[in-house]
Amino acid sequence: MSPAYSTTFAVLGMKPEPYAVAPILSARIGIASVGDEPVHAIALRAQVRIEPYRRTYTDEEGAGLHDLFGPRERWRDTQRSFLWMHCTTMVPGFNGGSEIDLPMPCTYDFEVSATKYLHALREGTVPLIFLFSGTVFIRGATGFAIQQIPWDREDKFDMPVSVWEELVDAHFPNSGWVRLSHETLDALAAYKSGHGMLGFDDAVNALLAREGSP
Repeated sequence: MSPAYSTTFAVLGMKPEPYAVAPILSARIGIASVGDEPVHAIALRAQVRIEPYRRTYTDEEGAGLHDLFGPRERWRDTQRSFLWMHCTTMVPGFNGGSEIDLPMPCTYDFEVSATKYLHALREGTVPLIFLFSGTVFIRGATGFAIQQIPWDREDKFDMPVSVWEELVDAHFPNSGWVRLSHETLDALAAYKSGHGMLGFDDAVNALLAREGSP
């Protein structure tokens, strides 16, 4: 991008989208432009990463993070930044500055590292970093001019754990889901029916109790 023109981004807040069919967080993004030309539009992309080493954890949280990072004595080596999601939006035209909502579609699949991490947290914040990229459309000498957002546009944001909990409670009240193979599902269904159980929860709890698990 030319020295005469620049765009910066800041994460101002995050909240669940209250009327979305699927779980979606909304990040409020502040945008500021330096230059005389108005912005006609921005095709904005953001890579959202979790930086787990930026906060401390209780013993209960540490137990839930064992699958991701191993025992605490190894966390100095294993706690690395990892990807949560990619998200995109179109920013309408503005002059000088603007604020927009960036939709962040979420999953509660426990095969995903970010879900395991978020589920383990009980309090505090989720340390995030937003890495922005995309295309800025401004007026040029012969019409529209296109400039790329510089690679170094980023902002850190500590999302309250309560925001994630509110989202999950709205879409998965007191529940979650895991992916199982067809063979495992068939076997679990046969076990449930064969023992006269009403739901899969009952079948899994019975199997855990038989194995002596809490």
